Amino acid sequence: MSLENLDNLVKIGKLKTELPDQKEFDGMVGSAKRRLQDTKVEGLSEDGRFLSAYGAAHTLALAAMRWHGYRSDNRYLVFQCLQHTVGLENAKWRVLDQCHKQRNLAEYEGHLEISPNLLEELIAITNELLKMVNELGPVESD
Repeated sequence: MSLENLDNLVKIGKLKTELPDQKEFDGMVGSAKRRLQDTKVEGLSEDGRFLSAYGAAHTLALAAMRWHGYRSDNRYLVFQCLQHTVGLENAKWRVLDQCHKQRNLAEYEGHLEISPNLLEELIAITNELLKMVNELGPVESD
């Protein structure tokens, strides 16, 4: 993992640097775990499962970024940075990017059509991402 690319995003104003905070990080990971649990609720619609899994994935991606001392206001950018923050394979963050586009269609145009395969892939990647974020360990403080 190289953070040089993230530093370049700071230089062009796409990311900000901000000291990481253990309490914030723990809160994000806890929130993501609860959202992942929600995907298992019996009777929950596919839309509900998708939105819970997407929310968990986004929160974990943001937690990974914050662990390294960066912050972004752009939802899509936190997914693109996963290759640098936790070493997630490009193909997997691209699935998350596809889910981001689906989420935007639902949010801004009221249209959400999720294939069962995409939903299961999203949940699997999010569970993998949870493991990777947990492996970062405690936030280093100066």
